[in-house]
Amino acid sequence: MNKSLVISALGNDNSGIVNELSKTILDQGGNISESRMTVLGGEFAMMLLVTGTQECIDNILSKLEETGQNLNLTLIAKETQSQGSNHKRLPYQITVVSMDHPGIVHNISDFLSNRDLNIEEIETKTYPAAHTGTPMFSLDMTISVPADSSVRSLRDEFIIFCDDLNLDASLESKR
Repeated sequence: MNKSLVISALGNDNSGIVNELSKTILDQGGNISESRMTVLGGEFAMMLLVTGTQECIDNILSKLEETGQNLNLTLIAKETQSQGSNHKRLPYQITVVSMDHPGIVHNISDFLSNRDLNIEEIETKTYPAAHTGTPMFSLDMTISVPADSSVRSLRDEFIIFCDDLNLDASLESKR
C-alpha cells in the first residue's frame, strides 16, 4: 500500500535544486505525485507530495537532513494520507484583480471562512499596470463548495462583497 509524504523546501535559489531533490526521492523509490515550486524574492520555495511504500517513505525521511544540508535548504516533511475524492463538495474558481493594497487575501479568506468554504489552492502576485505602473494585485483561487449550496446566492454575495472593496472578481465552476 502506498503511503504519502508532504515535503516543503525553502532556501536560496540555485540551479539544480529540483534535480537533486527529485533524484534523492527517486533513488529511495519515491514518486512525486504533486508539486508546487516558485521563487519568491530570492528564495526558492517548493512543496511536494511524495508517494511510496512505508520503507520508501522511511528512507526518504532518513535522507532529508543530509539532502537539506547539501542543497542549503530547510526541508520539513510530514506523513499524510491521501485525501481521496470528496463527492459532497464541488470545485469553483475565484479570480480577483485590483489595485494592490493590504488586506485583500485576508478579506477574501475571511468571507470564505465565514461560509465554511475551503480554500484548496491560491496563487497571488503583484505587478505594475501597463502604461501607468500602478501596483496591481491578482489572485487565482480554487475553493470547494458543498454540493447542496446555492451557488447563485454565493456568487451574488461574493460579487457584492468584492464590489464594496473595489475588487474586480469572478466565481465560476472549475469543471
